[in-house]
Order: sequence, then C-alpha cells, then structure tokens
Amino acid sequence: MKNQLTIFFSIVFIMISTIGCENSKSGDMSDKQKQKILFLHHSTGKTIWQGGNSFFTKVKGKLGLEGAVEKWFHRYNKENDVFYVIRDREFPAKEPYGWKNYPFDYYNIWVKHGEEDYFMEEPTLKTLTPEYDLVIFKHCFPASKIVFDGTPGVDSERKMVENYKMQYQALKQELLKYPDTKFLLWTPPALTEQGTTPEAAKAVTDFSNWVVNEWDQPGDNIFIWDFRQLETEGGLYLLPQNAVGEKDPHPSHAFAKSVYPYFCQRIVDVMEGKGDARSVTGE
Repeated sequence: MKNQLTIFFSIVFIMISTIGCENSKSGDMSDKQKQKILFLHHSTGKTIWQGGNSFFTKVKGKLGLEGAVEKWFHRYNKENDVFYVIRDREFPAKEPYGWKNYPFDYYNIWVKHGEEDYFMEEPTLKTLTPEYDLVIFKHCFPASKIVFDGTPGVDSERKMVENYKMQYQALKQELLKYPDTKFLLWTPPALTEQGTTPEAAKAVTDFSNWVVNEWDQPGDNIFIWDFRQLETEGGLYLLPQNAVGEKDPHPSHAFAKSVYPYFCQRIVDVMEGKGDARSVTGE
C-alpha cells in the first residue's frame, strides 16, 4: 500500500509539473483565427476524450489535466499553423436534467425548447451556436437497448427505432437553422453480445446505417463520426477486445487509445470542409 501511494503521488507531481509547459505550447496563437469546438458527452465520450481509462489517464482526468484529444489538437495546431480550441462538457448534467443523452433528450432540449436560451440549465442551440464553430454530440450505450413494444411518438422517451427516427428528423431541421455552425454526431455506441439480444442489436445497427446513409445528406452542416463501425468492425456487437468487460460496454483502454486519433481526424476533416469527402470513421 505504501509503495502504491508513493507511485500515485509521484505521478501527480510529474503531471502537475507539466501543466505550465503544456499551456505554454498553446499560448502563442493569438494572431491566428481561433475556431472553437465543443464536445458534449458522458462516460463513453470521456474515455475517448482521455485516450483511455487506465489508472494513469483516470488520475489525469480527476486532476483536470489535458486529455489525449486536447494534446492531439495542440500538436496539430503547431504543425499546421491553425488555431482549433476544443473543450468538452458533460451534457446533460446529472442535475437538474438527469444523466440522459438519448435521442429524446436532444430533441427535448434543442427542439421542443429550442426557443429558450436554456432548458433545465442546459444550453439550447440558441445559446451554443453563437459561441462554437462545431458542436459534437453523442449518446451513451444504453441508446442501443432497443425495445419493440409501445406506441411510437416523437415525444416518447421509449428507446424504439421509430421514435429515434422521428426525433432525428426533428433534430435535423433544428440543426439546419444554424448554418454557420457545424455539427458532428456519433453513431450509437454498441453493446456486447452478452448485454443485448440479436433483435435489439440488429435494430440499432440498422438505425445506425440509416443515420449514415439516409439521414445524413451531403452539402449541409451536419456530419457523422461512425463510432459504432469502429467498435463492431461491421458486426452487430461491440467486440470483446474493445470493451471493458463482457457486460461492460465502456471502451477498453486499448481501443480508446487506438481510435481517439480517428475522432480527431474526423473533426479536422469537418472543420476544413472535407467532411463529405473523407471517411466517416476518420481512418
């Protein structure tokens, strides 16, 4: 135990001592055109943002130090003489709205209450779009827990594909109202084979394909990062090596470390007007 504490505090000291160096790398960019990017996420997104979920990366996250995505952009800015500023935010927050970021919730906050500046303390697009050039949003893996009973309706919170499609169509019309801001949406994260049924996995995979191939259209301000394709490699389930555990569909450390650069590249493609021409996985 004593040795573990010694290692822990040594790591903390080293990381804190590098803060000044990391900040100084991005401190000479004021003469360039700043472009601001916001990533809205919960736990799955946080793992990709940090570039993994090892002990080391978790400590860095708790200390508020830069994640892998931020570091990637610092390097990219320096090498390409640009000034992309990316930040993340938990959305929606646990209080007062609740830890829910499914299709209904984006529809509820951004469409149903889109004329307000905030709904239950969460910013609507009316508030976000004047500040950010790109807004990235996603759902957490329970979005893949598809059910098949119930009456479909755009105002329903039930995780039915029919509801998702209606909510996405409404979201699309809302996003198009803000042509000066670009939007990047992740496809729904997958579940492990042990954590779902073949019927539900097939249904959400079909929905994801619909999002990529039909809902998303070239020439507008909406783009896709096909996270699900990377997780499943084209199958129905999150591959075992890409998950924390058989029934824990959070991204594994190795998987997050391998794909976060694809996420960064996809962002750059969108920001630089290549979003319709380049791979939706960022590979």
